This record gives sequence, C-alpha cells and structure tokens, in this order.
Amino acid sequence: MIVVTGASKGIGKSIARIFAADNATVLLGSRGETALYNTLQEMQTAYPQATVKAMPADFSLKSDVDNWCEWVLKQGTPDILINNAGRFIPGSIHDEPADALETMLQQNLFSAYYVTRQLLPAMMACKSGHIFTICSIASLQAYPNGGAYSISKHALLGFSRNLREEMKPYNIKVTAVMPGAAYTDSWSGSGVDPQRIMEADDIARMVFAAATLSNSACVEDIVLRPQLGDL
Repeated sequence: MIVVTGASKGIGKSIARIFAADNATVLLGSRGETALYNTLQEMQTAYPQATVKAMPADFSLKSDVDNWCEWVLKQGTPDILINNAGRFIPGSIHDEPADALETMLQQNLFSAYYVTRQLLPAMMACKSGHIFTICSIASLQAYPNGGAYSISKHALLGFSRNLREEMKPYNIKVTAVMPGAAYTDSWSGSGVDPQRIMEADDIARMVFAAATLSNSACVEDIVLRPQLGDL
C-alpha cells in the first residue's frame, strides 16, 4: 500500500501515478478537495487494475492529520509513505511576512512529522516499509528569496536523516529526496522554459527505482537538478 500526501498535483501526483501504473494500492491526500477528487477519478480511469482511494486533509492541521491517518490505517499498513505535502512562500528573513516561518514549518515540516508519527507504529510492528520525504535543493543550499522556506526544508532534511538512523533496527528504509526546479502547475505563466527545468515525472521515476531495490539496499539521499543547473 502506497500512501502519498500532497498528491493532487505536481510531484506528488506523478509519484502516485507511477505506483498506480504498477497496479499498486495507492492512498491519496491533499488539502485541495476538488483537485484531489479530479486526480482520483483520472487515476482510476487510467489504471483500472490499481486500487486508488483519496481523502482530503490539510496536513498543516494536526486534527486533519489524525483523521486522515486513521482512515489510512483502516485500509491496512503502509508499505511506502511519501511525505510530499508542502508549500512555498518566497521572501527573505528580513522582509518576509512575520508569520512566514511558522507557516512554512507547519506546511513543510510538521506535516511530515505528524503523519510519520501516526503511521510508524504499524510499520514498525511489521518491521518493513519505506519512507520518502520530499525535501528540496533548498535543504542543502541557501539561495536568494528562500527565507523561511529554505529554513523549513533544512529542518525537513534533518528530520529525514534522524529518522533514517532510528528506523534501521526496524528494517524500515528512509530516503530524503532533494529535487531542484521541476515543471509543475506552479510554474505555469512564470515565463520559464519547461525545457530548462526537470519534469515532475523525473522525480517520480527516481523514487520508484529506489523503492524497488532489494531489502539489503537503501538509497539515503536523492539529489536531482536540471541538466543546466539551478535557476
């Protein structure tokens, strides 16, 4: 069973789609209810051999996380968890909105932290599973206008690396994914040439490859950048 947060568009949708194409059971979550159910219908039509279900949730709200994870666990124990829910607010530390850091931490860090905490006990009991956390190149390197977003993504990478050490005795793999710019709906109208940056499917293919290795191998970090480098 594959569990994906932030699954209604972009990288999350591409990851969900590649597992559905492999006839997996895929559970989707996203705060955008209309987009989520449109994605659900699209995937059920495209991949009739897969089992695809969805439930809306705002992963920045712990109450929503609790309800969503309860729904997930009623379906079974996750084999793969994709922590993808997140948000980008541009700005610099000295001039971004006063609540930018709190918002970014809630959206990008606490969402993954609380979802993982809720689903881990079942995975630990089975002594199997794989957790992917979609971080960012901003987790590794500061850049102009990154501000609170970059801070939150640095913290998210720290979360993933700490989790990796904790889960070794339970045979649960943990992978941090750090993509550079990939063309999604958020880039529409930006003026950026889609050929200059990556495709969301590029990240999905790497996640799928890492998820299909033998039990004795774990890809700890995946770093992807556009061929010509960061923007």
